[in-house]
This record gives sequence, C-alpha cells and structure tokens, in this order.
Amino acid sequence: MNNLEEFFPDLSKDQLEKFKNLQGIYKFWNSKVNVISRKDIDNIYINHILHSLSIAKVVQFKNSSRILDVGTGGGFPGIPLAIFFPNVNFTLIDSIRKKIDVVNSVCNELLISNVISVNDRVENHFEKYDFIISRAVVKMDKLYDLVKKNIETGLNNDIPNGILSLKGGDLKKELRNFNDCKIYNLRDYFSHDFFETKKLVYVTSK
Repeated sequence: MNNLEEFFPDLSKDQLEKFKNLQGIYKFWNSKVNVISRKDIDNIYINHILHSLSIAKVVQFKNSSRILDVGTGGGFPGIPLAIFFPNVNFTLIDSIRKKIDVVNSVCNELLISNVISVNDRVENHFEKYDFIISRAVVKMDKLYDLVKKNIETGLNNDIPNGILSLKGGDLKKELRNFNDCKIYNLRDYFSHDFFETKKLVYVTSK
C-alpha cells in the first residue's frame, strides 16, 4: 500500500480503502480459484495492482471512455484501473467462468460500479471501445487480429485509440510487424526490481 501512495499520491480515501481490501479478497478467492500465482499473492500490490496501474502513468483516460480488458483472469489490469478511474467504463472479458465469478465478487464486495464482466471469448465480442488493455495474454500480432474489430475510430483521449498491453522481456521479434508501436519501460516510472524488464506496449489501430 505504501508503494501505491508513493507513486499515486492523489488517491482518495475511498480509492485507498478499496485498494487496501483487495489483498484479503484475492487471498480468499485464490484458495478456491487459482487467479494469482500462489507465490505472488503476498506481493499483490507490486506484482499485480501497481503493475496494472502503470497504464495510468502513460494515459489518463477521460471520463466516459470505454475500455476492454481482454483475458482479464481474476480482474487484472481492469479492476485496479476501474478503481483508479471511477468515471471510466470498463468491460472485463474472459472465457473461464470461474475467473469471471471472481471479478463479479470483487466488484460487488467493493461496490465497484463501473465494471461490466463478460464470460466469452473475445472473438465472439463485437462491442467498440476506445482502448483494449491486456496483460501478456497472447503475442501482439494475434491480439491485434482478435481485437482490431473492437477498436472505435476517433480520438477521445490524449492519444489515439488502440491497444495498451503489459509485457516483459525482449519484444523485438514479437513487435517486428508493428513499426509505429511505442514501448514504455516501466522502470522509468517505478523503482522496484519487479519492473526492471516490464514494459507497456502501445499500438494504434491501423
């Protein structure tokens, strides 16, 4: 929690309370459904919550923006971002019912009202959004093919609509077909060792 307040000093009391309660809720659910690596649950604030919020270091979603979290699992990065941006509309999609059940439970318990959950494969989902977000779900070329139909045309934020994907490691080969993509090194925003090789990849719709 101290890391959240250090890097995001303007969080409200309500936001801080929600973030504070996330660990206990996920510990409970993780004993039933494996949504977070067992070894990671004690590091949830760094490895999952702060990692998810790194997107907010790159773009401040404007009110009423529509965001699709693809392969959300138990709700990352969508739930932390929904807490951070309470006036932005988030849709969290995953094909595994048990994981969507966790998303629904977390949102109900914390009274998060700006999240819609969808239990389906993204190829069957045709709604339009300003941004697609994900956390190392699939390689970028496959992700782009799956979600390009979901990217709304136009400009509603400070950067053009597109994909924001959290990734790690050497991405040169994976991104060779995306000459105009932008890579943000998360170590530039967070000093913790976890972020040394973590990146946020931004791809606009072609």
